[in-house]
Order: sequence, then structure tokens, then C-alpha cells
Amino acid sequence: MSTPNPFRGVPVTGSTASRGGSSALSTNSVLRNTYLLLSATLLFSALMAGVSMAIGAPRGAGMVCSLVSLGLLWFVVPRTANSANGIWVVFLVTGLLGFGLGPVMNSYIGRFANGSQIVMMAFGLTGSIFVGLSAYAVKSGRDFSFMRGFVYGGVMLAFVMSIGLLVASMFGYYFQPLALAISAMFALLMCGMILSQTSDIIHGVETNYILATISLYVAIYNLFVSLLQLLGFAAGDD
Repeated sequence: MSTPNPFRGVPVTGSTASRGGSSALSTNSVLRNTYLLLSATLLFSALMAGVSMAIGAPRGAGMVCSLVSLGLLWFVVPRTANSANGIWVVFLVTGLLGFGLGPVMNSYIGRFANGSQIVMMAFGLTGSIFVGLSAYAVKSGRDFSFMRGFVYGGVMLAFVMSIGLLVASMFGYYFQPLALAISAMFALLMCGMILSQTSDIIHGVETNYILATISLYVAIYNLFVSLLQLLGFAAGDD
């Protein structure tokens, strides 16, 4: 018995029709299904984060969830993106990442007197930035594909810098200015990713709403974590 696909209206693999009207209809369907799936995964991720916070999951659990999610993103999502099974893989990835956020948010809430306000402010800023950038990309119709190379190149650089900072901290060296620079860099790069990914959808470059959803979710996730770190520093994190 085949798995039902709740996101009907466009094939998962997506195909841009040769005629203008069909092409526009296909693009709108991809955009609609992407936002529908993204909304569902964000709610599920928030639920899992709440569960993690409620049970007091340790920081180690967050690291394990992140590593498992990374493996799924690299090896499983690309293989299932063209079938309905990809939807459940996306929920698995976002659920794990959400659960891994629980210990991080508990840490901020326990460390600062206004920790809850910091977390909520990070949530609010992330949501506002995403809605604003997405609305701009859709309404303006501009092509932001030129940002793609810069974004992915910047992400690789920031990732390498993060690894270097982690290794240095293991030997007792922690460079706060570098950590803040990496967080700010990630925040800006994720804004660029939101613009470029949304642009790819509305211009018919990205026709797979599963891949589009996971890209936007990763951008939102990293934007939230980066803003949380920056706000924590502003509040006196050392």
C-alpha cells in the first residue's frame, strides 16, 4: 500500500512545463507546498524543542541529534527527495534538530535573569527576518541566484572557522571576537540563503518542494542559533 502524499498539486520531482501558464502554475504549486511543509516542520520542531526542554535533555543529546541530522541531510534526503518518503525524512531531520535546541535554550534561560526574553527575542527576530525577506523576494520577483555561489562559499568558510574555534577551545583557547564574527557571518549568510532559495522557487529553478523546504528550514535554524548567540553576548554572555 503506497504512502499517501498530503502535499498534492505538484509532483515531488517537479517539472516545469514548456508553456508559460503551466510553468507559472507549477511554480506557484511548488511555492505553496514548500511553505505548507515548512510551516508543519517548524511547528513539529518547536514541539520537539519543548519536549526536550521539559525533560531537561543534556547538551550531549543536542550534539548527537545534530550529527544524526547532518548524516540524514547528506545521505538520506537526496535519495528520498523525489518520493513521498522524503516528507517523513524531513520531519525526522527537523524533529531531531528541534530536540537538540532544547538544551541550548535551557542553557540561556538558566544562565541569564532575562534568558526567556533572549530566547523569545531570537524567535521573534528570526520570524520577522524570514517573513520580510521571503515577502520581498516574492513581491519584487528579483532574481537572487547570483548570491548562491557567495552564500555556499561563505558557509563553507564559516564552517571551517567554527571547526578551528572548536579545536582551539579544546586546548583552552577561546576567541570571543572570532566567535561573534562567525555568528554574525552565519546570520548574514542565512539571510542570503533565504533570498536565493525563494528566488529559485519563484523562477522555476528549484522544482522540488522537499529540497526547497529543507534548505529554508536549515537557513531559519542557523539564523535563530546565530541571533541567540549574538543576543546572549549583548546580554553579557562571556
